Amino acid sequence: MEIALGVGDAFGEATGVPGFVDQVQNAHDLGFPAAWTAQLFGLDALTALAVAGARVPGISLGTAVVPTYPRHPIVLAGQALTVQSAIGDRLTLGIGLSHRVLVERVFGYDFGRPARHMREYLAALGPLLRGEAVKYRGETLSATATVSVPGALAPSLVVAALGPVMLDLAGELADGTVTWMTGPATVADHIVPTITMAASRAGRPAPRVIVGMPFCVTGDPADARARAATQLARYALMPSYRAMLDREGAGGPADIVVVGDEEAVRAAVRRASDAGATELLAVTLGTPDEQARTRAVLADIVTR
Repeated sequence: MEIALGVGDAFGEATGVPGFVDQVQNAHDLGFPAAWTAQLFGLDALTALAVAGARVPGISLGTAVVPTYPRHPIVLAGQALTVQSAIGDRLTLGIGLSHRVLVERVFGYDFGRPARHMREYLAALGPLLRGEAVKYRGETLSATATVSVPGALAPSLVVAALGPVMLDLAGELADGTVTWMTGPATVADHIVPTITMAASRAGRPAPRVIVGMPFCVTGDPADARARAATQLARYALMPSYRAMLDREGAGGPADIVVVGDEEAVRAAVRRASDAGATELLAVTLGTPDEQARTRAVLADIVTR
């Protein structure tokens, strides 16, 4: 199971482009094979990855995730292929619906038919990434174009999918899923079997299951978990994450944070692998010293 490191303002302290490049360089220097970042309301994730990837060779890069509603699939395909051209085809493009509160209150879009939107988005985006001519007219979007970036290969495409309908879509029309706020029991009992069955029905290869997991190596687990509860509290208010926490039997987001010593991290990595994760996206929490210690422990697991 590959272990990637979360970087950028979504997974740590907000920074400008030079700081972001430094984080990717640090991940590479520590031996992580991949670094992932999220799209929030700061740096543009794909632009930042294009810059970092051009300066830091030899590390795969991914988005976890870019929200679909504000980006037409023609535009996103062009941007993703441009990044591929800039960094030598090392990108995994992770996309997701985001959440009703953001889509409707922040972006002003209708979130009434999210599954239909994602099916139609993938129906257009997948062929566009492969350089195919698309003439698509759906109920929530239309796309008529061919996107061509010479020399760029289609990136691997994964979908933030947690519920059964979205997992079916990810298995049928994408290369896998990337999760968040999802514990190992839920990965084993729900995520992996649902998406694997969908991929098999569609005649696709076994899907990637990239499990996002928060870690904090610390000498004071109780205090670290209390801080994590405050930092992550907003996720419990989002229905898709709340459903995953309930499946896991977790009272809140802090209950699935891996907190403790080096052995606690190693045990959590083993549990994720045993659950069927193909990749682990490690997000470090805590003070700067705790995060540095956590990265060192994870890097030791990677290099071993």
